[in-house]
Amino acid sequence: MNLQQWIDSVGPLDGAAMEAARQRQAMLAKPPGSLGRLEELSIQLAGITGQVCNSMDKQHLLVFAADNGVVAEGVASTPQVVTLQQTVNLTRAKTGASALCKHFGCGITVVDVGVKYDVPESKVLNRKIAYGTRNIAQGPAMTREQAERAILTGIEVARDTQADVLGVGEMGIGNTTTSSAVLSVLLGLPVEEVTGRGGGLSDEAFRNKKEVIRRAIRVNNPNPADAVDVLSKVGGFDLAAMCGAFIGAAATRRPVVIDGFISVAAAVCAARLCPNVREYLVPSHASFEIGYARAMEDLGLQPMLLLGMRLGEGSGCPLAFQILSAACGVMNGMATFDQAGINDDYLEELRQGDKFTVEKES
Repeated sequence: MNLQQWIDSVGPLDGAAMEAARQRQAMLAKPPGSLGRLEELSIQLAGITGQVCNSMDKQHLLVFAADNGVVAEGVASTPQVVTLQQTVNLTRAKTGASALCKHFGCGITVVDVGVKYDVPESKVLNRKIAYGTRNIAQGPAMTREQAERAILTGIEVARDTQADVLGVGEMGIGNTTTSSAVLSVLLGLPVEEVTGRGGGLSDEAFRNKKEVIRRAIRVNNPNPADAVDVLSKVGGFDLAAMCGAFIGAAATRRPVVIDGFISVAAAVCAARLCPNVREYLVPSHASFEIGYARAMEDLGLQPMLLLGMRLGEGSGCPLAFQILSAACGVMNGMATFDQAGINDDYLEELRQGDKFTVEKES
C-alpha cells in the first residue's frame, strides 16, 4: 500500500468495546475510579483491540537509527560516531533501553534507516535510505520521496513485528535539533519554546543550536500544514521512520508507546498525517526536554511516569509496557462485587457523582 492508503486504513477506536469495558470496571470490587490511569488504559485498550479483556504479554521496542547532517553546525556535544557504536550496543543489551528490555523480557528490533557508516552487526535490520541526512541549515534534509520512503519503512517494520504492544525509540546524534525544528514548525511556536540542551551543551553552544534551528526553518520554509514536507526539510530519517511506526501500529490496531522528546515529535508528525493515530498512543515518561510538554499538550496526552529521564533510545517504553500489563491484569483478574459476595449499594452515591449531589441540594 502507498502512504495514503495506510493512513486511510487507520480507523477510530471501537466505541462498543470501550463501553463494555467501562461497565466491567464499574462492576469490579472497588470504589469507582480508584485505580485511576489503570482503568483509563484498560478502556483505551478495549477500544484499540475490540476486546474487553486483553493481554500485553508480547512487548516489543522498535529503535530507528540515523545520522543528521546538522551536526556539522556544532549543535551536539557527542561525536557522530556514537550513533554507530550505540546502534550496535542496542542489540547487545548494553544501552539503557536495551538493558531494560532484557530485564523485563521485551523484544527489541534495531533498524538502520540512515546511519552515516555501514553497521557491522547482522542483528541490526538494514533499511538504510542514505548515509545520513544533509545539513538542514543549508538546505533540505532529504527529498520528499526519501521522507515518504522512511515513513513507509517505519509502517512496514511495525506491521511485521509480532507483538501485543509496540514502543518507538531512536538513536541518532543531533536529533534533538531536528526534533525541535519539526515541532517549532508544526506547533507554530518560537524555537526557544521547544529547544533544550539535548545531550548537554555549554551556554554558547546552546545559543548556537537555537540559531541553527531558526536558520534551518528560514532557509527551507517548510509548510506547517504538510508533515511530510516538514520532515523532508528539517527532520531526519529516524524521525520519519518513527512517525511511520506510530501509523503502522495504529493500522494494525495495537497500542503504541511514546518514549521521550524525539519520540513525541514523531508522534506529533504521525497525528498530523493521520488524526486517528492519537487514540492509539500511550505516553510513558515526562521527558526533561523543554519541548516535550508542548508536544504532549498538542496530542492531548499526559505522561504516566515522572522519573527525570532524558536518555531517549526508547528507554521509557519497557517501563510503560509494565503499566499496560498491569492494567490488563486488573481488568482480567479482579473479582466483581457479585463474585466477591459484596453488596455494592453503598457506592450508589459515588456512582451518581455530581448529578446525585445537585439533585440532593435542590
